[in-house]
Amino acid sequence: MRIVIKIGSNVLTRPDGGLDVTSMSGIVDQVAELHRAGHEIIMVSSGAVAAGRSAHIDHSAIQLHRGSADVAARQLYSAIGQTKLMSLYYDLFREHGITVGQVLTTKESFATRAEYLCQRHCIEVMLRTRVVPIVNENDTISLSELMFTDNDELSGLMASMASADRLIILTNVDGIYTGSPYDPESRLVEVLHPDDDPSAWVQSGRSSAGRGGMHTKCTTARRVADEGTHVQIACGRRPGVLTQLIDKPDSVPHTDILPSADSPRSVKRWLAHSEGFAKGTVVVNAKAADILRSQEGVSLLPIGILEIEGEWEEGDVLHIDDPDHRHIAIGRAAYSAATAQALIGQHGQKPLVHCDYLVRM
Repeated sequence: MRIVIKIGSNVLTRPDGGLDVTSMSGIVDQVAELHRAGHEIIMVSSGAVAAGRSAHIDHSAIQLHRGSADVAARQLYSAIGQTKLMSLYYDLFREHGITVGQVLTTKESFATRAEYLCQRHCIEVMLRTRVVPIVNENDTISLSELMFTDNDELSGLMASMASADRLIILTNVDGIYTGSPYDPESRLVEVLHPDDDPSAWVQSGRSSAGRGGMHTKCTTARRVADEGTHVQIACGRRPGVLTQLIDKPDSVPHTDILPSADSPRSVKRWLAHSEGFAKGTVVVNAKAADILRSQEGVSLLPIGILEIEGEWEEGDVLHIDDPDHRHIAIGRAAYSAATAQALIGQHGQKPLVHCDYLVRM
């Protein structure tokens, strides 16, 4: 089984912000056990920024100008903390005779199909050679507007890219609750089916040590499950939680997000996560919008286009909007914006977005 494990900052750090070596060691022991059982493991690990923040440096030296303090601090803490984080992982896994490899990525690395495939090839090579990839965002070069929402989003992209069988999101609570997890009246939602909508339950707040919250975890989980991957959300502080989720899931509290029966092809998995990478927008007429909404396997032809917005080249990701500018689909452009502009409204032309590269929203 191929498993992506996302480990949140609150699982890896102490209340004072330093790395919790005991917690990390317990997780590594469990990953090693799963690795020995033949599973392929990809870890998406938070904790670098928190580890860097606890370093003995002059924090006041970070320049506070033009609103860049947050980005500068994140870059500095990540540069220091990522070294500490990987050094500790290296030592802990070495005790089990397992080699780990660092994979630092950015949101832009998922934006084009070529970079996406290159990154996927790297992960595949590591897994074939029984190396455990440890993935994190490269905060030292990520700008705020180009950053992942959090590592929950990154773990979803990794699970989709690697065609994972399972995505396990480890956080500081047991899963999704019908209210606040600290409210005694709330109950743990043990199973979410494909048609269930948990939006009324999920809170939008984020954790104390990380950027994410249960809302983003749930959004990521639902999208990945819709692509055919089984998702589990559980408390990473519970002893043996990882091995129990795989071998004895009924023995540990958690939320199962069940996968959809219809799994899209690889390119559509990429597109399903590419909404934030769109380089332009195509506005279609009402007839074309109705067809795109109601029928599978249809392409976007120039005759159905009303207008285009933005500049793009062949292969870029596009939003497809109805006449009221509501997003109805995303797709991969077969030709540039300049060519599309010249073909608006014409019969008998090549599709701007072929059905194989179009995902309805």
